[in-house]
Amino acid sequence: MDLITVTGAAVSHLEVGVRALRNRTSFVIDAVRAGERVVLNVHGEPVADIVAHHQRSRWLSGAQLHDQLQTRAADRELRHDLDRLAGQTLEER
Repeated sequence: MDLITVTGAAVSHLEVGVRALRNRTSFVIDAVRAGERVVLNVHGEPVADIVAHHQRSRWLSGAQLHDQLQTRAADRELRHDLDRLAGQTLEER
């Protein structure tokens, strides 16, 4: 019988076969809505993770993005490092 398997002592994720997904779709959807990650197995092999859909971040206009990038640069030396490395191959390092 192709049923849903809970892995781990504490529920870390659910595993479900294709037949169980077809037969118990509402159960799987409820689990995903509750925050569980469901692993879809085909012939006993994991092929996909079913996870809750998250709302996209709001889009920034070009001007807003430019302002954000100006004030939140991750590494001021990155440009220098990239210029120095440009054109080099792995053997040249």
